[in-house]
Amino acid sequence: MESESNVLGGDLESCSQDPVTGFMRDGYCYPLQRDPGRHEICAVMTEAFLEYSKAAGNDLVTPRPELNFPGLEPGDRWCVCVPRWIEAHEDGYAPPVVLAATSEDVLEDVSLETLRRYSHENETEV
Repeated sequence: MESESNVLGGDLESCSQDPVTGFMRDGYCYPLQRDPGRHEICAVMTEAFLEYSKAAGNDLVTPRPELNFPGLEPGDRWCVCVPRWIEAHEDGYAPPVVLAATSEDVLEDVSLETLRRYSHENETEV
């Protein structure tokens, strides 16, 4: 892992083992030089975000076994691409973020204040 810290300055926690997420399918949302999509934000899927992502050309619902992708449902945790999360934020569809499982490298593009506003830990509804 290039970064093993989360946006809160602590150790990066696993985002999800079921379904297994991360660019390397090891459960973690950390930066890798060979990951141009930057799957560094641990997000809790919502119906609105899944529909938004599909409409934007990235179907996260349909299983793709050949890509080791199970298909996602609302409530699943998944490492999402930084640019897609920012785009969804700007359009009003950003999903909640699990701060302890989100790479500190994200702070280069998204402020901690913004991430805290979307913190899953502060959500009463997902």
